[in-house]
Amino acid sequence: LDGMDIEDAKRAVITRAEDGGWGTGSTVFRLRDWGVSRQRYWGTPIPIIHCDACGAVPVPADQLPVVLPEDVSFDIPGNPLDRHPTWKNVPCPSCGAAARRETDTLDTFVDSSWYFIRFASQPKDRPFDRAVAEQWLPVAQYIGGVEHAILHLLYARFWTRALRHIGMLDVAEPFAGLFTQGMVTHETYSRQVTETGTDGTDTITKPLWLSLDDIEKRGDGYVERATGEAVTVGRIEKMSKSKKNTVDPTGIVDQYGADATRWFMLSDSPPERDLPWSESGIEGSWRFIQRVWRLFDGDKSTGGGTDAPLDRKLHQTIAGIAVDIEALAFNKAVAKLFELVNAIERAAPSASRDTAIATLMRLVAPMAPHIAEEAWAAAGNDGLIADAPWPEVDPALLVEDEVTIAVQINGKLRDTLVMPKGTARDVLEAAALASDKIVRALEGKTPRKIIVVPDRLVNLVA
Repeated sequence: LDGMDIEDAKRAVITRAEDGGWGTGSTVFRLRDWGVSRQRYWGTPIPIIHCDACGAVPVPADQLPVVLPEDVSFDIPGNPLDRHPTWKNVPCPSCGAAARRETDTLDTFVDSSWYFIRFASQPKDRPFDRAVAEQWLPVAQYIGGVEHAILHLLYARFWTRALRHIGMLDVAEPFAGLFTQGMVTHETYSRQVTETGTDGTDTITKPLWLSLDDIEKRGDGYVERATGEAVTVGRIEKMSKSKKNTVDPTGIVDQYGADATRWFMLSDSPPERDLPWSESGIEGSWRFIQRVWRLFDGDKSTGGGTDAPLDRKLHQTIAGIAVDIEALAFNKAVAKLFELVNAIERAAPSASRDTAIATLMRLVAPMAPHIAEEAWAAAGNDGLIADAPWPEVDPALLVEDEVTIAVQINGKLRDTLVMPKGTARDVLEAAALASDKIVRALEGKTPRKIIVVPDRLVNLVA
């Protein structure tokens, strides 16, 4: 074993033991007992009564549920149930002698380990109705922070499997889909302070965390408002009260509106990644919301006519956003709405443009519900836009009738051509050779070979 790293040495020892017949390798998980009791008032009471003669006796079913007393005091540290004069003192269900209730309560993780079952079924006489619960479970989509993976989600899976093992539920996995969202992050701000230890001699230097309200910009850096001392700008990390790098959403909503705030948070990054908070980002979202409102509030076309490219863009957007929302790819859905708004703004007045604006109301409603509802009502529609059906898609308009052809010389891009889809090879060759950019780049040379990939590219080998 000399000279081997630890993992290789482990495998060598196991192999030697198995070959010699005097041992076998096994994987031992570092599982520990789950201590579910807490010395706190807030929690589900443990239905056990302690009797000196009978020991621990379960509370009879007809005495359930055990209800916590409301006349408790939290003025003294410790568990107020221990100090309650009457609640804990009860007769033993078995022998009738004086006994006492269990004053510990259950860890709240116990409740969250099966709440989704109770959510699906709430009978008054038992924890849940098996048939009803099995009709709804497993949960189709669970959304929660990644920190839940090692505690709550582990406990919930264990609890569900335990219920299945004892025959109370025929569901093995509680959650069919799991999505872990990112966190909103921000820079941290601090300055170093020195504190004297309890013995009066030792000193400790530690950061004093400052909020955005505690600092101000000065020159190229920041200083503390109260003292004028320089502030250290730390790395971007999860917003937390302890480090004071939080942004009050109330102030943001008051200044920019709820729709702009939602739009920024949905558009800036995929929801599974962290979102660095940016003042410039929220301002950009606010400006875009104003553009959308101007479309809703502007004059509509008085003439007819259609705009085929805009019709196609609209229906491609409807279909694409539906797919993105189902995939929780909200930033991609927002990007498609940006493109559609740009296309509507560029389009000339027409019936197609009016239809696109009216449809845009329903497309932005999940992301910017307030302006969508206002525009929906102002347009004379009945009811709420939240109750309106999703726009229908015309499959024929999802197919592009034009494609962009890349024109290369010796493999290097020199020009692009927009051509009807399915254009013949000879027509593509002629169009490429007639391009002014290609003529200049060839400098009078005649291509030795022309490679055509229909609907994609033309490569001239000179």
